[in-house]
Amino acid sequence: MALGIRLVNDFAYKKTFGDPVNRQALVSLLNAILELKHSIEDVEIQNPFNDKFFEDDKLSILDIKAKDASGAIYNIEMQISVSTGLEKRMAFYACELFASQLKEGDNYSELRPVFVICLLNDKLWAKAKTAHHRFCLEDRKTGRQLQDTLEIHFVELPKYNLGREQLAYATAIERWAFLFQFSQLFTADELREMFPEGPFQSAISAIEAIHLKKEYFEMYETREKALRDIDWKVSAARDEGLREGKAIGNLIGAIRTCQLVLSMTQSSIESLQEKPLDELQQLANSLQIAIRNRIN
Repeated sequence: MALGIRLVNDFAYKKTFGDPVNRQALVSLLNAILELKHSIEDVEIQNPFNDKFFEDDKLSILDIKAKDASGAIYNIEMQISVSTGLEKRMAFYACELFASQLKEGDNYSELRPVFVICLLNDKLWAKAKTAHHRFCLEDRKTGRQLQDTLEIHFVELPKYNLGREQLAYATAIERWAFLFQFSQLFTADELREMFPEGPFQSAISAIEAIHLKKEYFEMYETREKALRDIDWKVSAARDEGLREGKAIGNLIGAIRTCQLVLSMTQSSIESLQEKPLDELQQLANSLQIAIRNRIN
C-alpha cells in the first residue's frame, strides 16, 4: 500500500528535515542544493520539530534554521505556491539573518555566511527551463562575488520531471526533488529500494512514521485540509478577478466607443483602468443615455 504522504506538506517536511534525529537528511539536502567547495558535515538545528506547533490548522511559513560548526547559517523553507513578493521576502529575510548575527561591540569580521533556500512546489519563472536559481552579491562588470556573505536559492520542484527508471543516474538534487514530489505514490519498501543511501533512508523512515503513527497522520491530514482550503480560496479569488477583469475590459471598450460616437475626446485605457468597477459602470450608463437622447 502506498504511503500516501506528500513530502511537500509542511508537517511532513518539518517532521522529516527538522527533527535532529534525521539531520543527516537535512545535511544531504543542503549539500545537494548548495554544492559548496567543502561539503557540510553536520548541522545543529536551531528550531527543531515540535508537534505541539501543529495542534491547530493554522497555516504559517515553516522554515528550518540550522548552523554548522563554522557558524554558517542555513534557512530552508517549503512553499506550496508562489506568493506575491516572494523574491523580495526571501531577500529581506536573508539580509535580516545576516545582520542579526552582530551584537553591540562585535566586529564585522565575525559575520558568517547565510544561505537562504526556498523549496517551491510551483513555478516562479514559468517560462524559464532552469529549475534551480542561485543569487549572490556579484559585480555586474567583473563577475567578482562577495564571498561568505549571502546566497539565496529558489528550487522549483515541478521542473524536475525525471521518471523512476532515471533515478539511478540522477544528481542528488534531482533525486531529492523526485522524493518531494512523488513520495505519496510508493510504499516504504519501494522507496527504500529506489533510494538506498543513508540520508534518504532516514527521510523515508520519517515519512513512514507519519503514515503509521495515528497522531502524526491526523496532524498531516489537518494540514492537508488547510492546504486544500487555501488552494480553494486562491482559486476562487483568481476566478473572481478574471470575471471582474473581463467586465472592466468590456466597460472600457463600451465607454471609448460611446465617446467616439458622441465626438468626445476618448479617455485613455490607462486612465479608465485606474477607476473602480462601479464608477466605470456609471460612466458607461451616462454615455449610453446621452447617445439615446441624441438619437431621440
